[in-house]
Amino acid sequence: MMAPKKQQLSESKKVDDLKTSQKEVKDTTMTTNQGVKVNDTNNSLKAGERGSTLLEDFLLREKITSFDHERIPERIVHARGSGAHGIFELYENLEQFSKAGIFTDTSRKTPVFVRFSTVAGSKGSTDLARDVRGFAVKFYTEEGTWDLVGNNMPIFFIQDAMKFPDLIHSVKPEPNREIPQAASAHDTFYDFVSHATETLHNQIWLMSDRGIPRSYRMMEGFGIHTFRLINEKGDAHFVKFHWKPKLGVHSVTWDEAVKISGVDSDFHRRDLWDAIEAGQFPEWELGVQIVPEEDEFKFEFDLLDPTKLIPEELVPVKIIGKMTLNKNPENFFAETEQVAFLPGHIVPGIDFTNDPLLQGRLFSYRDTQLSRLGGPNFHQIPINRPVVDTHNNQRDGMMQMDVVKGQTAYFPNSLSGGCPHLAKMAEGAFTSYEERIDAKKIRTRSESFNDHFSQPALFYRSLSKWEQQHLTDAYTFELGKCKYTHIKERMLWVISQIDTDLAKKVATGLGLEIPKSIEQPINQAIGADADVEKHQPPKKKNYLDTAPSLSQANTKFESISTRQIAVLVADGFSMKNFNKMKDALEKEGAMVKLIAPHGGEVVSDEGIAHEVHEAIMTTESVLFDAIYIPGGTKAIEKLKKESKFIKFINEAFKHCKAIAVDEEGENLIDSSLVSNFKQDAAVLINKESIDFINAIAKHRNWDRMEVTKNIPV
Repeated sequence: MMAPKKQQLSESKKVDDLKTSQKEVKDTTMTTNQGVKVNDTNNSLKAGERGSTLLEDFLLREKITSFDHERIPERIVHARGSGAHGIFELYENLEQFSKAGIFTDTSRKTPVFVRFSTVAGSKGSTDLARDVRGFAVKFYTEEGTWDLVGNNMPIFFIQDAMKFPDLIHSVKPEPNREIPQAASAHDTFYDFVSHATETLHNQIWLMSDRGIPRSYRMMEGFGIHTFRLINEKGDAHFVKFHWKPKLGVHSVTWDEAVKISGVDSDFHRRDLWDAIEAGQFPEWELGVQIVPEEDEFKFEFDLLDPTKLIPEELVPVKIIGKMTLNKNPENFFAETEQVAFLPGHIVPGIDFTNDPLLQGRLFSYRDTQLSRLGGPNFHQIPINRPVVDTHNNQRDGMMQMDVVKGQTAYFPNSLSGGCPHLAKMAEGAFTSYEERIDAKKIRTRSESFNDHFSQPALFYRSLSKWEQQHLTDAYTFELGKCKYTHIKERMLWVISQIDTDLAKKVATGLGLEIPKSIEQPINQAIGADADVEKHQPPKKKNYLDTAPSLSQANTKFESISTRQIAVLVADGFSMKNFNKMKDALEKEGAMVKLIAPHGGEVVSDEGIAHEVHEAIMTTESVLFDAIYIPGGTKAIEKLKKESKFIKFINEAFKHCKAIAVDEEGENLIDSSLVSNFKQDAAVLINKESIDFINAIAKHRNWDRMEVTKNIPV
């Protein structure tokens, strides 16, 4: 009877501490660094509600500048990354949409450099954190450098760049104790999310399996924002960019992610490097969703809202080209660390829209690179240099590496013959799209951005049962790490606006009730003097029952290329069975690794020695995609004596992976959990290699989840 009372006292103390903390900052009014009082720190100054952000917005520039310079020299966000070189090839001429050479010349092989990253963690954090992944591509085109700076999720957390510092401050380690690292499961993040409901769409993607990808090579990439394509006639079309991995979109389970972080925190970095070194070059196809300008307002959401996607069921993705990564960096710091991506790097034929998040990023990224890379000349670092010559009157500054000759550094001039002269449109000059602007300067956001529940609900409805279960578990874990009950209850109410059943399951896991209402407005991402009711999200709409393209259950299941297959062996293993399976797997591009009781060599039943890739004590099943046991009486008897081999099998089975055994290998799985589930579709006993290959290609047998979820390993 005493335990509940003790818990109540603990909760009461937390509330008292919070009230004391709030009292200390009571009646403090927000100001600029110059003492000017601020009444809106949520919206940038725009030319009309849906207009472009204005350069004169000193509040935005002060807030963003302060944020950009918080970390030196590590990136404030996306610090943990990996990169690779490659090429991009265009499938078909898109001159009806764009005059950009990269979209019109199918004979080109455009060099690229790609950097993948996590967002929240520091450089030393784990690859397997539940997080959004950066997916940034630098195209070294013949018309200049184009940077497509995106993520592995098609939307972002916030609608206006003014909120970016708040978002990142909420998800970074709490400043009073610098805990937790590379994790969103804490009070400050959910305090922010529950009050800024525009975050819910990206946040529910983060809670899904998309937040813990199997590999950089097995995740999608998105440009997030709506851009414009401009053709030679000056006609414009709206466009969203998609990267589709040739290997399909696959993830690991949360239990695997936790264990991989302990065994190999460089898992994704190593995976990318090893695949390229082995000649298994990662490939993605570039797709576009193109919307005519006259259709800008045909949807039940706003194209300029970066927290919204265009379902592929409404506007199909047109595949236009392929990117292949075929070379690892030669020096991590010089290339991967010093590469600088800027959304403002575009080429003729591509242009911006008035997306208020994009507008702020155009300022913020350059400002950040000035601090991180030591000055305005970061474009001269080899990895950032364009492949075309550059000529302008910009001079000197820190880290100047070019020796520019001549007397003049101004335009116009006569002493240098007027050079460098201005380019004409016919010569490929960049010209901005002529968009009519006739609006009042106003610090707000469009009411068309207010719908915060419909797309998160569509996403959840579109997931398979196993994806929904993983998402439910993620919410339960994350909110379970929060200490303040009022934050958990507010989040439960917000989730209930997305899906009642989801909220009930999470509430059960937390041991709480879903509140019938909340005292404060749902959305507080508005100014102090704003019309509160005007900016509250409406009830969710259902403009699509489901969007199958959003579910990983509908991804590609065609290839086992680069899949890691653990072969459990000891002295005396069956050479005949092993060779047959090895040849079949490697023909499909899989990577076969021998796991033995010890390092060094292991000898088959034919007396042939084989190199051991890993001793059982140095590895874990979570690093592999499937298990094969070739048999051999002597070998199986040895493996049965090593308890970690049984754990290895049990864990792989619990994680729904394919397991194949030949002959005496069945005796080993009889000592494991698998003995009770031999009828499982992905447990293959004395089957043909093609059956095992097909089971691996399906990634997991998720039907197994129901029978293994309560089995401890």
